[in-house]
Amino acid sequence: MSSYICVMNSSINSPFRYAGGKFYARKLILAHIPSHTAYIEPFAGGGSIFFAKPKVRFNQLNDIDDELVNVYLTIRDNPNDLICFLKRQPSEKSKIPEYLTEDVLVGSPLPATKELHGFFKNEFKPKSTLERAGCWFYLNRTSYSGIMNTKNMYWGYGDKYSMQPKNWAQNIMRTSQKLQGVEITNLDFENIIDKAPNGALLFIDPPYFNAAQDKFYQHFFSKDDHSRLAACLRRNNHRLKLFITYDNTPEIRELYSWATEMHDKEWNYCLQRTDDQKNRTDKKGERYKGKELFILNYNSNQALIFEPDFALFSSGSLV
Repeated sequence: MSSYICVMNSSINSPFRYAGGKFYARKLILAHIPSHTAYIEPFAGGGSIFFAKPKVRFNQLNDIDDELVNVYLTIRDNPNDLICFLKRQPSEKSKIPEYLTEDVLVGSPLPATKELHGFFKNEFKPKSTLERAGCWFYLNRTSYSGIMNTKNMYWGYGDKYSMQPKNWAQNIMRTSQKLQGVEITNLDFENIIDKAPNGALLFIDPPYFNAAQDKFYQHFFSKDDHSRLAACLRRNNHRLKLFITYDNTPEIRELYSWATEMHDKEWNYCLQRTDDQKNRTDKKGERYKGKELFILNYNSNQALIFEPDFALFSSGSLV
């Protein structure tokens, strides 16, 4: 079996850190996935579920965040260029200030340092889609919890708990292989849902109803957007398989009272401590409970039980 086929059908980690992502809920979610030949995520984010499950005949990742989509497209279509950007370049060609990387050999991965994080956040001015993708990727991998909202984007890398730069290239290539043939779009969710092919499975992980979204994301939902999403899904309820995850609130229960099933779910997730945090510790991290609703418009007894090969996951890319 070729490496391409292996990656296409295997479970891999998302290439990104992503606030509110479903990394720690993957097993629970995969246990509710029904048979399907078309798979769409209107709110892709870090894409943890797409990367955890086997690909099918048609796969689509969509997100309203154009910077995130640009990185997905760059990883899919130009992974080697992105890897090259994330390496130390000859000083006469480099956009990276030499004083920050003077001890790094040409061709070596850029180090994860607080100084470089500050440079990419505050000083670097991308002049191409590749430079935009490289800047975003570096900041995402070195910011606390992958928060990409500039005003709350703080240094948050730790060698023990974060994917180290030496592993970024392998991560990018593995991700690129899985993204081959995947449609990647930057559209409003109604456009995606209304045009989804009949019978498609949509995994829908919108912004939380009660969360302070403006702290974490560049784009966020209003209350009207939540109502608009519920109305859009209801009018397509008869022709699509819908798996919706939401925070467990009375308002959401009311908006989706028409659904076939609604499950209260909780799982452990971990807030990692890193070198830059106030209470420094060698603990791996403290565990918390994630509590959400799984909302389905099909019977869960139709679900296939996916058993992702977690042995293929790199422990260095957990956060």
